[in-house]
Amino acid sequence: MPILTLEQRQTLTWLCVGMLLLVLLVLLGPVLTPFVAAAIVGYVLNPGVDWLTARRVPRALAVIAVMIALSMLALALLLVVLPTLKAELPLLQQRLPVLLDKIDTTFAPLLRQLGVNIHLDSAGIKQIITEKLAAGGEEIGPAILASLKVGGMAVMGWIATLILVPIVLFYLLLDWHTLLAKLVLTVPRRWIGLVTIMTNEADLLLAQYLRGQLLVMLLLACFYSTALAIAGLDVALPVGIITGILVFIPYIGYGFGLVLACVAAILQFNSLQGLVSVAIIYGLGQLIESFYLTPRLVGERIGLHPLVVIFALLAFGQLFGFVGILLALPASAILSVVFKRLHQHYLNSNFYGQS
Repeated sequence: MPILTLEQRQTLTWLCVGMLLLVLLVLLGPVLTPFVAAAIVGYVLNPGVDWLTARRVPRALAVIAVMIALSMLALALLLVVLPTLKAELPLLQQRLPVLLDKIDTTFAPLLRQLGVNIHLDSAGIKQIITEKLAAGGEEIGPAILASLKVGGMAVMGWIATLILVPIVLFYLLLDWHTLLAKLVLTVPRRWIGLVTIMTNEADLLLAQYLRGQLLVMLLLACFYSTALAIAGLDVALPVGIITGILVFIPYIGYGFGLVLACVAAILQFNSLQGLVSVAIIYGLGQLIESFYLTPRLVGERIGLHPLVVIFALLAFGQLFGFVGILLALPASAILSVVFKRLHQHYLNSNFYGQS
């Protein structure tokens, strides 16, 4: 008598095939990067495409219009950042040596009183900075790439990814509903009802996540712009808006906004007061974002406890690096739907109910 029935053998076979496909996807991770990125952007943009097609706009034209709007938004952000950097670099070259001398004369005596004999080599630092900024920052990029040991193949990989993403995005948006219908056909018919319910729940949670994240970005843009303006920073509005918009990129967006604010403070103020104000504002902003806004406005909208949100960010960052941090909350929202079903199944099982 066979140990496994025909149905059980078929189920085991397809589970093995699914595991092999999962391993293959993990091995092909670098190749899948532009496709994953395009799928994430496509999920965000598809409602806009559907809205246009519902008003009798051809889908191809709607896709192009939405992609152009996204490109214009990214271009507007660059037009705000790049002129500011281009104007500030020459001024930074003039002001930074004076600031370094002030830091050395202010903190060196205090450190010596504490028994720490550290001398800031202002002359050497000034020479390095002057050489790097002399050409208007043209050598900063190659220097950073060299220091990070980024090879030519890595650079070409990033360029290829940037080129592939809009191409893949166009075709994904063009055939979005067709591709989803084909994915639905791969689900075993016995599970189709449950999978459809779970997919709808996950879609609702992700929509709430996006709304919560946009609200966090808006509130932080207002906070940084207002706080920097109160501190007397002339470029408070653009720097605050940039910081608020980029907070969806954990750490990177915050760090870029902090650097911009510090540079602006160095150029505008002749004392350390500006840098201290910027440090206090950005430290307070980070605390508000990490421990209140994100857990409350994002976590609660997707049904996650604030402690779960913090753990998800740390866990996904540890497992998958920077990409994991980006996907931590939306992935946790999807997993919460699965865990809720598993928990309900566990409560209804004989294993749990038998005394």
